[in-house]
Amino acid sequence: MTPPRQLALDFGHRPSLSGEDFLVAPCNAEAVAWLDRWPRWPMTALAVHGPPGCGKSHLAQVFLGLSGARAITPDDLRRNEPPNLLGDSPACLVEDPEALLDDEEGFLHLYNTAHEKDLRMLLIARRPPARWRVALADLRSRLNAATAVGIGAPDDALIAAVMVKLFADRQLRVDQGVIPYALTRMERSFDSARRLVAAIDAAALAERRNITVPLARQVLHRLDSGSQAQGG
Repeated sequence: MTPPRQLALDFGHRPSLSGEDFLVAPCNAEAVAWLDRWPRWPMTALAVHGPPGCGKSHLAQVFLGLSGARAITPDDLRRNEPPNLLGDSPACLVEDPEALLDDEEGFLHLYNTAHEKDLRMLLIARRPPARWRVALADLRSRLNAATAVGIGAPDDALIAAVMVKLFADRQLRVDQGVIPYALTRMERSFDSARRLVAAIDAAALAERRNITVPLARQVLHRLDSGSQAQGG
């Protein structure tokens, strides 16, 4: 992981998933610091949680490259015993660990195997383990003992940087006032930034227009109207 000089992308249009491209900001600094400490984690499991589009998947990919971890899915756990799954891996990664709760015994076996092998587990989730519905007492106690680190909502400066990068990845020229205009009218989330940039790109291409504040206003109005129609 490097100092905050470039940008984290977890967005789907030509994303870069290297550690050098991850912007360290107040909303994710604690999670980044824990990954930097690997493998010197004092506990078996680290749970990184946050809303969709906040950079969790990017961090997961960085961790895979950093650690050589084995990524484990519910299908993997159904088809293989944890000792075979983990093998000689130095760590394991589970994205959406709540999906493993369909087989709590299997999840417990995976955790215990990781603990016995003295390897570390990175759990990437939307919610902290304390909010997962875990019936098995032994599994619940182990998950509650995991260090849980949240990735918070981004501030305006970070969303603006994300939008600059998203437009740049699409090789789009954007008038200077577009991003400040959008920031005061859009939802404060990375997902919203991704959707807005994609919609502006599509509108500019379809209408053969430059990306200006009037175009951004039109697209925001269209997206807002569509959202209200769905909600109604």
